[in-house]
Amino acid sequence: GSLIEQLTTEKYECMVCCEVVRIVAPVWSCQNCYHVFHLNCIKKWARSPASQAEDGNSGWRCPACQNASVQVPKTYTCFCGKVHNPEWNRNEIPHSCGELCGKKRQCLDCPHLCNILCHPGPCPSCPAFVTKSCECGQTSHSVRCGQSTKIRCSNVCGNTLNCGKHSCTQVCHAGKCSPCQLTVQQVCYCGSNFKEILCGSKEEFSDGFGSFSCQNICGKKLNCGRHNCKQVCHPQPCQLCPRLPQVVYRCPCGQTPLSKLLELGCVERKICTDPIPSCGKTCGKPLSCGSYEFIHTCESLCHEGDCRPCSHTSNIYCRCGFKKKVSGLFLFLIAAITFMCDKRCNKKRSCGRHKCNEVCCVDTEHKCSLVCGRKLNCGLHRCEEPCHRGSCQSCWQTSFDELTCYCGESVIYPPVPCGTQPPECKKTCTRPHDCDHPVYHSCHSEEKCPPCTYLTQKWCMGKHEVSYGQLMFLNTKSFSRTLDSSICGAIRYRLICQVQIQASTFIGDCSLHVSCCLSLQSNVMESSLCCHKLILTFFFRIAAISIATKLTDLQLGDSVEISRLITKKEMKQARLQCDEECLALQRNRRLAEALEIDDNSDPFNIRSSGPKYSDILKEDARKDLKFVSDIEKEMRMLVEAVNKGKHTKKSHCYPPMNRDHRRIIHELAQVYGIESVSYDNEPKRNVVITAVKGKSICPSSTLTSVLDKEMQSRPPPPIPHYKQTDRNSGNIGLSKPLKEEPVIDYFDVQD
Repeated sequence: GSLIEQLTTEKYECMVCCEVVRIVAPVWSCQNCYHVFHLNCIKKWARSPASQAEDGNSGWRCPACQNASVQVPKTYTCFCGKVHNPEWNRNEIPHSCGELCGKKRQCLDCPHLCNILCHPGPCPSCPAFVTKSCECGQTSHSVRCGQSTKIRCSNVCGNTLNCGKHSCTQVCHAGKCSPCQLTVQQVCYCGSNFKEILCGSKEEFSDGFGSFSCQNICGKKLNCGRHNCKQVCHPQPCQLCPRLPQVVYRCPCGQTPLSKLLELGCVERKICTDPIPSCGKTCGKPLSCGSYEFIHTCESLCHEGDCRPCSHTSNIYCRCGFKKKVSGLFLFLIAAITFMCDKRCNKKRSCGRHKCNEVCCVDTEHKCSLVCGRKLNCGLHRCEEPCHRGSCQSCWQTSFDELTCYCGESVIYPPVPCGTQPPECKKTCTRPHDCDHPVYHSCHSEEKCPPCTYLTQKWCMGKHEVSYGQLMFLNTKSFSRTLDSSICGAIRYRLICQVQIQASTFIGDCSLHVSCCLSLQSNVMESSLCCHKLILTFFFRIAAISIATKLTDLQLGDSVEISRLITKKEMKQARLQCDEECLALQRNRRLAEALEIDDNSDPFNIRSSGPKYSDILKEDARKDLKFVSDIEKEMRMLVEAVNKGKHTKKSHCYPPMNRDHRRIIHELAQVYGIESVSYDNEPKRNVVITAVKGKSICPSSTLTSVLDKEMQSRPPPPIPHYKQTDRNSGNIGLSKPLKEEPVIDYFDVQD
């Protein structure tokens, strides 16, 4: 009704062009959602890429309900689809043919067609009444056609169940009846055991002797009436007694027929209990012991019953393949038990950390059953996974509380992974401090604040002088001062003063270290400083204090010009004097400019005339010449291979070694032009070198050859000097030469 009203009053809009659908305009109606569109608009929409279905094979989608259609509409038809290009009639519904609809209704079980005039939208429900039976089929009712509700009566179903014996006891219901829930009792084939099963199940089967096997010994009396059946519970009748005269034809060992024994005078058997005649030969039946290499047989004379245990010895194999010699008696007793040796497996488990240690191990994977237990990346929890190789996974624990900085300005909202550091905050630190000076550092998560960098005044240790512009966190200075007599009306002082100002101020991520040191000391002999020299000394001290006062500006990010505090004469005195090497370099530079030679070129092969090995490297190489020789040999082979080969780079990995050996490799790599990088943590830290084509070179002389030449040209060592230690007593003591203190390398820069 709403569609008819909007189309008649021309208030219905097309969803594609958002224009009003006119009465005389050709339209198309979706058969799924019943929306009406302009025919031209729906044609354009169907050809556009935006209308295609996701899988690309189902056609185009309706703009309203997204229902996929394969065919694109081409003609203008009425709503029922019987008339093409319907003409508009004032007394009829727009875009309809004015005839009966005649379309099949949506209800699947309704046989009647729509009996109203051609219309937009879905067809109304069928108005006819039909007679329908209930679910069990015992009663009938008159209902409207197409009604989806199912009819159920109050009677019991009564249909036969799947077992074929019992009837359904449920009230009238839809679908198939449930399987029979009654239980029946079954007996085994030998009649000694019973069990209950559902009626009508597949297990309900009987062949007249029973329904199932209890897997016990049958035990029924055989046809002879004297012996019992020794087979496992079976469905068929029991076999004949195996000792009946008509069944036994040979002696117990089976080597001789009974007919021959009867000819030799043996008594003929009448019943099953009569003994079977023995042939007197060795039994020879195979025993359960032995191996694939050698089969043991019974050595007793022909006999009835089971054979005796084997008296021989045999080599049997354990699970892991080791041999063990065991007697036949024990083999008979442990025939059903797998033999295991006492050897423990020494192979590594799958984790690579633990040994297997299993007794008589036959496992090929050696999976580790221990818990990893290593600390996770958060540093708080440990890995609970089975022991494994490689790095552990990230900590799976998560906090649902907000993580804030100390002042609470910066916040990380949940969920917060375990181990997350507090957020950075640009606000000034609000923690309580020991002093009342202004705070210049930002809010931080560390419990201890950085030292105070405020400039203040401090007394020396002896309370003689006050030093201005001192950092708050520095210790008190020490001045050593003695008073002498006066000359020419001026006071003479012998002043020994050491002023040291060190400050560390943090500006962003940069660390500025300013160190100013002035030192004025007297000679060994007492010397006097006149008034003008004392004034000059005070000038140096005042200059140092002036530099220290600028630290506040440095904390705020400003720059300080210190050249104004130093005179030109002082700068000239502080400048290094040129030596012979500097003069030679200047002479060569002037000669190269006159001959127009490039600075980067080396025409006389001066730079590459010989490698320069540092004194520290030479000293380390003398301690282990074989190691240095092997390293240089490997580097030479690597450089020659990369320069002659096709590849631009070649690498070599050294085994884990100590820090001194790694330093030697790094320094040698610089001489050869090779890149060197250290990997892993102690004690498995190793060095990887990489030679680059065109960059790496082989020096003309190796380090070992240089050391050999130095040893040959070095003069013989002097005889140690010994002195008399006790002259008065007359005893002559020899004092040992002083031992040089070792040089300790506290940090390996390249490592």
